Amino acid sequence: IESELFGHEKGSFTGAVMTRQGLFEMANGGTVFLDELGELNLDLQPKLLRVLEQREVKRVGSNKSIAIDVRVIAATNRTLEKEVREGRFREDLFYRLSVVRIFMPPLRDRKEDIPLLIKHFLRNMAFNRDEAGKPRVTRVDRGAIEVMKNYDWPGNVRELLNCIERACSFADEGVIAAENLPIQLTNGSQPRAKLPAKRLT
Repeated sequence: IESELFGHEKGSFTGAVMTRQGLFEMANGGTVFLDELGELNLDLQPKLLRVLEQREVKRVGSNKSIAIDVRVIAATNRTLEKEVREGRFREDLFYRLSVVRIFMPPLRDRKEDIPLLIKHFLRNMAFNRDEAGKPRVTRVDRGAIEVMKNYDWPGNVRELLNCIERACSFADEGVIAAENLPIQLTNGSQPRAKLPAKRLT
């Protein structure tokens, strides 16, 4: 992970056959998005803090500092205040990152977003493309929408994405119906009667 973030010099470790830029260097002048920040190893946290404080990186195996200018956006599903109290996340790094904090509610608390997310997935994801590059599925049965709105989505948006990918594989005539959805969404109940499809365009 250190090599991915900060880069490395040729020969700095086994397998380092060439010098490589890290993500911070490559993002110079732009944005670095650090997903699942709460999983970052304690040994790497002071190195990340140093980058944020000094606006420079050192590649693995190098003593030379490289100046960078990046915006950092970080996300986590952990409560970092609790992680700090329990010694799993550095307090100084937590406060350095907490310039602007945004809380994203879980999908179960914003089910009105489900049709918008499905629309995005159907338009943009490769799993919904035919050989000509056109969307194979363009509509969602209203019964399927209702089933999805009645589910609590413990896996959040990733679970919804997987659900839509599966449904696209089983959909007939370009329409996702309730019976195309995974059984855990319907709790094993029989598929509902098809309702008029709702076009997500």
